[in-house]
This record gives sequence, structure tokens and C-alpha cells, in this order.
Amino acid sequence: MNRLSSLKTGFGGVGLVLGLLACQVEEPEAQPQELFQQPANFPQPVYAVDQNRPTAAGVALGKSLFYDGILSRDGSISCAECHNQAYAFTHHQHDVSHGIDNRVGTRNSLPIQNLAWASDFFWDGGVHSLDLVPIAPIENSVEMDERSANVIRKLRASATYPALFKAAFGTDEINGPRFLQALSQFMLTMVSGNSRYDKWVRKEPGGTLTVEEMAGLTAFRAKCSGCHAGELFTDNSFRNNGLFIQGSNDEGRAHVTELPQDRYKFKVPSLRNVEKTLPYMHDGRFYSLEAVLNHYAENVQPTENLDPLLQPKSNSDQSRLGIPLTSDEKRQIIAFLKTLTDDQFLRDPRFAIQ
Repeated sequence: MNRLSSLKTGFGGVGLVLGLLACQVEEPEAQPQELFQQPANFPQPVYAVDQNRPTAAGVALGKSLFYDGILSRDGSISCAECHNQAYAFTHHQHDVSHGIDNRVGTRNSLPIQNLAWASDFFWDGGVHSLDLVPIAPIENSVEMDERSANVIRKLRASATYPALFKAAFGTDEINGPRFLQALSQFMLTMVSGNSRYDKWVRKEPGGTLTVEEMAGLTAFRAKCSGCHAGELFTDNSFRNNGLFIQGSNDEGRAHVTELPQDRYKFKVPSLRNVEKTLPYMHDGRFYSLEAVLNHYAENVQPTENLDPLLQPKSNSDQSRLGIPLTSDEKRQIIAFLKTLTDDQFLRDPRFAIQ
């Protein structure tokens, strides 16, 4: 799913796809609706929303594609197979994702949320544009095991999709750029920014934090915000967090860059809705937030390229790796992390299969 080589087929290669995306597409006659909402406490998005602003018809088309097995070789696997809304669009309770013919992947499924604020996608950052993200799972032999060009042929031959494309783009011509733009429009609307924490930040009704949660926020800012920074709760960097790696062939970011200094570095995930997105880490090894914090407090390994934030802070304490956390701090941090759960997002009927 994260191999750059997976993007060299299908529509004729990444260069061709990017070239096509740069072309103007016919605008629908109806005025676009403001379906992409930027929460007041969020930074400006990275994605150029004005170049592919979601419309009602475009989002409806993208949603239909998202839930349709037509994207896979045998029609059995849709995007929703590994991205369940109730769990912030993750593959709930699966350490690594399962795909076509029940083939097992190598990495945990990341949530689909707030993608307009991301510049690199997947655990190793192997894709740099939201518009190109769907190609990776479609062409991955473990996930959908299909070819992008064949997906387009199937869509053209379908009874329903030409009309959906015409409603979205003003023409029933189905091509790669429009297919990708429609999926992006749907994913752009998946904004999670209405948790209790957000209401507290914005001083909105319902935005209250308990004493325990406030203590957790203080501990979080002191101990965790070096990586899980800002209102998105990620700095979008790639880091080695000291997991035990003996026997693992997954070198993370180095798989893309081929640089030795990137070995065993993985994307820092957002902690929004983290209460619901278990299991955790790129290989899904931890099934509770308690286990995650225990790792950082007690089990960080002196692995190659270990992040500096997890290394000893002074020459007098060379044996101390990780983040010092008391039992009270762990409990308080977990209490705070649960305030990042956005129930409205997890239940929003706009994202649900009909």
C-alpha cells in the first residue's frame, strides 16, 4: 500500500496523473456548496481546496465510490472494508489490515480524518497528494489487487456511474482525474473538529473539562506535544519511537527514501478519536492506551535512529530512555485523550453507507 512503485501503473504513471489533474475540468452548472468546513481552531489546510472544492454531486459520487467493491479485482473489497466510520474510519480490532482473498497486510490501517491538513500519506509517507492516495490500495496486491485503468473501464460500463459523473463534473466522460477528484471531495468532508476538547477551546456550549482531564492536558503538553503537536495532534513528521523491531522487515520511511537515517521511522499519527482507533502503532501491537503509555514510560528500546525526544536528557542518566510518566500522569493523560473523541463525526449520516 505504501510502495511508490504501485503508482507507476494504471493511469500511465504518476506524472501523467498529475498532468491530467492540472487540467481544467468542466464545472457543473450548479454553484458549489460549502461542504468543506474548517474548524475555527484549526490551521489553514494544506490541500488546495479551491482547486477541487466539494460539491453535493461530487461528494455523492465520491461516497458511492468509497463504499463500492468495484474498485477491487473481484468486487469484494471497498475502501470501507478497512475504514469503518464508527472507529474513525480504521480497521477496528485488526492489528494489520486484511484485503482481497483474506490476504493479510503488514501495517495497521490509519484513520481517515482531517486529510486536508496532511501533506504525506500512509505510515511511510509514500504518497504526497490526497488525490493520488486511492491508487495505492487499488493496486496493492494484498488490498484490492486491481489496476486503476481497469477500474475506469468498469465504471464506464456501469449502469449508474456515467450519470453520477455527469452530475458532478458536467459530463458523463469518466477518466482518472475525475475519479480521483471525486474520492478526494468525499474525504475532504471528513473533518473531525467537534470533540469536547474543541468545544472547550472555542468556548462553546458543552465544552467543559474535568479536573482530571485538565491535569491530563497539562501532562500531555509537557510530555507528549513534542510529536503530537497543535490542534491536529500531530506534527506530521516521521519518527522512530523505540519499538522492539527484532525480526521485522519493515523499515518504515526508509522504504520510500532509501536513506539509512530514515530506518524504522514512521508517521506520527493524529490522536484525534484515538480512544476509538485501536489497535495502535504501525503494526497494531498495542490494544489499549495504557499499553501505549507503558511503552513510552518503561519499554522504549535503544533502536537505530531512536528519536532524540526519547533519548536520555543528560549525561548523568544514560540508561533512561523514553518519557518519565507516573501512574497518575498516565491516568490523567488517558482521561484527556478521551476528550478528543468526536461523537458527531463518528455518527454523522453524511459519511454512512445508505
